Amino acid sequence: MAPWGSRRRKAAKRRLHVAVLLALGRLIGAPLLAPLAGATPTAEPGPSPAPAELRQKTTDAFERYARLTEARNDAELHAGSPFLWVDALPRAEREQTYAQLRAGKVPLERLQTREEGKAIACPNGLIHHWVGAIYVPGATLEQTLRLLQDYDHHSTYYSPDVQRSKILEHSGNDFRVFLRFHRKKVITVVLNTEHEIHYFAIDATHAHSRSRTTRIAEVENHGRADEGEKPVGHDGGYLWRMDTWWRFVERDGGTYVQCESVSLTRDIPTGLGWLVGPFVNSIPRDTLTATLNATRAALLKKSSAPME
Repeated sequence: MAPWGSRRRKAAKRRLHVAVLLALGRLIGAPLLAPLAGATPTAEPGPSPAPAELRQKTTDAFERYARLTEARNDAELHAGSPFLWVDALPRAEREQTYAQLRAGKVPLERLQTREEGKAIACPNGLIHHWVGAIYVPGATLEQTLRLLQDYDHHSTYYSPDVQRSKILEHSGNDFRVFLRFHRKKVITVVLNTEHEIHYFAIDATHAHSRSRTTRIAEVENHGRADEGEKPVGHDGGYLWRMDTWWRFVERDGGTYVQCESVSLTRDIPTGLGWLVGPFVNSIPRDTLTATLNATRAALLKKSSAPME
C-alpha cells in the first residue's frame, strides 16, 4: 500500500489535472473534455470558445511575413537552386531525407522567415510555417499537375479533410476555387474557404505554383438546418490566412512534390500556453502531412491505372 503522503500527492495531482482540463474545456468546448476529467457528459451543448477578433495589425504582420517568404521563393526559383528544400540540407542529412522520401515517408521541417535577421512579431496571432515533401514513383509531372488542378474532385482525393470542392473560375494556369475544410482535433472545425492559385511551368520536368486564401469563414451548426457562417475575422480564429508554395520536379523515375505552407491563427490565451500551445501548433503540421500523404496516394492510384 502506498504511504499516506504519496496518496495525498497523487490526489493533489489528480485535482490539478481535472482543473486544467476543465479550464481547457471552457476554451475549446467543455463536453468534449468532460470524460477525461471524470465528469458525466450531457446532451446539452457546452460553452463555445470566446470569439477571437482578427485585427489589422495581425493581418499586416502576416502579409509582411508572406511577402518576405514569397521573395525568398522567387530568389530560389530564379537561381534554380535549391529547387527542393531537401537539396539545401547538409550531405548526410540530405541523403537520409531522400531515402525517407523513396521509402514513402513525408519529411517535414519547421521554417521561420526573418526580416533583417530578426523574428517578425505577430501581435494577437500566430504564424505557422512548415515545408514538407513526397516522392511518387511512376508519376509524371503532367499527371501530378492534372490531379492537383482537378479541384472539382479534391473532396474525393482529400477526404475527409476536404468536404466540398469546386472551381469558381479558371483561365489557363490561373484558378479560383472553393474548398470546405473539415478539421478535427479534440474539437471539430469546418471552414468555407476561397483560394487564388497560379501555376508556372519552368521546363519539361519542373513547375511550381502559388496559392493564397482570399476568404475564410468558419461554419457554425455544421450539418444542421440552421447551418451558417460566423462573421469573417470574428470567429474561433482557427485559420485566418493561408499561403502555400508548391514545387514539382520529375526525376528518378517519378515526381517529387514539395509544399511550403504559411498560415495564421489566433494566439494562445495567457496561462495555458504550456498545454494549449502544442495542440494549436499541431494542426498546421498534421494538415500538411495529411495533404501530402493524400496527394501521394491519389497519384499512385492514377499512375498505376490502365490507360484508357
